[in-house]
Amino acid sequence: MAPIPRTPPEETRTRVQSGKALLVCGYDSDEKFRAMHLEGGISLAEFRTRAAKLPKDQEIIFYCA
Repeated sequence: MAPIPRTPPEETRTRVQSGKALLVCGYDSDEKFRAMHLEGGISLAEFRTRAAKLPKDQEIIFYCA
């Protein structure tokens, strides 16, 4: 299995603000999402409801602690 690529915070912010990437908090818990929420990020629950409608080429960046 290939290593998971890491994206520097500055690059992530630029991609999310420009609409090139979707930022997803990787926690199932709403409480953890509220505690770890980053600007522009969505919850894992919201991602799951939107996943089927996302373009196949949409870049998705997951984050957690």
